[in-house]
Amino acid sequence: MRPTRLLAGLALTAAFAVAALPSLAGSRSPTLPLDPALFKGATSALAGDALDPRLPDAALRSDGFIDPDASLVEPRLVADAAARPWVGPPRAAPGFDLKPPRYTLSGWASFYDNGTTAMRLPRGTLVVICGTGGCVERRVSDYGPNAAVHPERIADLYRPDFFAVCGCPSFAGTAKVTVSVY
Repeated sequence: MRPTRLLAGLALTAAFAVAALPSLAGSRSPTLPLDPALFKGATSALAGDALDPRLPDAALRSDGFIDPDASLVEPRLVADAAARPWVGPPRAAPGFDLKPPRYTLSGWASFYDNGTTAMRLPRGTLVVICGTGGCVERRVSDYGPNAAVHPERIADLYRPDFFAVCGCPSFAGTAKVTVSVY
């Protein structure tokens, strides 16, 4: 048998939740504003004392505490916002380039609509695949072409990447590529 105060407290909490959050309870009608005085008389079922939303000590407040009479200002509307320094990504040093690859593979690539795959590389390996049309940098997302069926193929590329790398017409099925493994 549960204590009556506990059940009454749970019922009161559920009623306030349904009234305060009608969209979660499935109501589609507009919500009527609740009188804040309804919440002032709430008592905790376990302690039996009145709940006080104020903290006893200002040192216990969070950093994001806002006083009721504080004014909020958009940062871009502040007059001296132009004097603030611009912070962006770091600039690359002159002559910056990729680190040298661990090794390279040469062979044929085809297109595959589910990402970039490589036959001899595990998932997550960073590769730069270059052909006559250009280069793309990708992470291997799956295991590649079947070596028993296509031993000459070393990679399958996502279709847009394939045509960017091969620089060939849309009816081409394979292209000669070099895969740099990082």
